[in-house]
Amino acid sequence: MSSSLPGNRDPPSSQYDLNTYWGRVRHAADISDPRMLLVSSAGLEQAKRLIASYKQHEVPSMTPELWKAKKVVDSTLHPDTGEPVFLPFRMSCYVLSNLVVTAGMLTPGLQTTGTLLWQIANQSLNVAINNANANKSTPLSVSQMAKSYLMAVSASCSVALGLNALVPRLKNINPNTRLILGRLVPFAAVSSASALNVFLMRGEEIRQGIDVYPVQTEAGEPVQSLGKSKKAATIAVGETAVSRVLNATPIMVVPPLILVQLEKTKWLQARPRMVTPINLALILGTSLFALPLALGAFPQRQTISATSLEEEFWKYGKVEFNRGM
Repeated sequence: MSSSLPGNRDPPSSQYDLNTYWGRVRHAADISDPRMLLVSSAGLEQAKRLIASYKQHEVPSMTPELWKAKKVVDSTLHPDTGEPVFLPFRMSCYVLSNLVVTAGMLTPGLQTTGTLLWQIANQSLNVAINNANANKSTPLSVSQMAKSYLMAVSASCSVALGLNALVPRLKNINPNTRLILGRLVPFAAVSSASALNVFLMRGEEIRQGIDVYPVQTEAGEPVQSLGKSKKAATIAVGETAVSRVLNATPIMVVPPLILVQLEKTKWLQARPRMVTPINLALILGTSLFALPLALGAFPQRQTISATSLEEEFWKYGKVEFNRGM
């Protein structure tokens, strides 16, 4: 992000009020805007130069051009490392990266093999996204990552297969209700496994703590870490897990419920090949709205009272930390 660029005057965190939910949603919509994927390497370098010129006092104030440059930088660079996040795992690519996997999991009539393969694909993607966007002050080793990945895959597959076996055995419910419950099995598997995935992939942060910083002003000097806090890490990882569930809920619930109703219409019954395109369109539309709403639930760079953390930080009044995405 812009903090990694040369200069001693940081630009404002956002053109929106990040103390409000809707301000964070609008900011998240900028970061997750799929159009940012069209920015070339030259475009990124130009954006970095513009932000650097502001930080070096060559430009007196933020302009529309500078806000656009900041949007490019914030949606591309990791806030801790200052390096570009690998393109498929950026938040701006999240909707597109998840589209095929989500459509696969929500395909009607999946058998055991299909369920397993799509759950494995989903958790593999989650691991990659969580690792690419995590707080980097406490990195995860390869062995820890592999162990966490296997546990997340096992959890999601167990929930999916278990519920797929349970739903047909339910008695005293009508066939339509049983059909709807069957379509919602992926939601239960994805929600539980997504939250678990975050805790597993970022467990080292909780065990070792993450860097906390003094509260910065909008044009403050670069600051050094005050130390690592396990309590801040617990907050960061917990909120990220909740945001993943908030994101998965509408995506995994709304499209299958709508598709169940559409499949009853004569138009779609006469055009079975349209089921997949309609499913993809429903997932895409829901995802575009759901992601900013979920990301905006909690601030990415969060300011909290130091008394909420370990005693060594109490003297600082308020502190900041990067929650990760």
